[in-house]
Amino acid sequence: MKNIIISLSILLLLSVLSIEAFAQGCVTCTNTAAQLGQDSAIGLNKGIIYLVIMPITIVIGFGIYFYRRHKHSQDEDYIAEA
Repeated sequence: MKNIIISLSILLLLSVLSIEAFAQGCVTCTNTAAQLGQDSAIGLNKGIIYLVIMPITIVIGFGIYFYRRHKHSQDEDYIAEA
């Protein structure tokens, strides 16, 4: 179980940190940024990143909660067997 979590964490980290992940964008955002100019395009990109922070935080929070809950139940099973 621990190897799976470590593998998924590394995969997530590599996908988030890749240059291609930051270069992607929807067509509407790309067209809007192209029409606004360089400074506004940078602001738009920062705004998108800002809006993504909360959903990512929630998903990570749920992952930690369920991981600890699963680990705690395994510890109780180990104590009950002893």
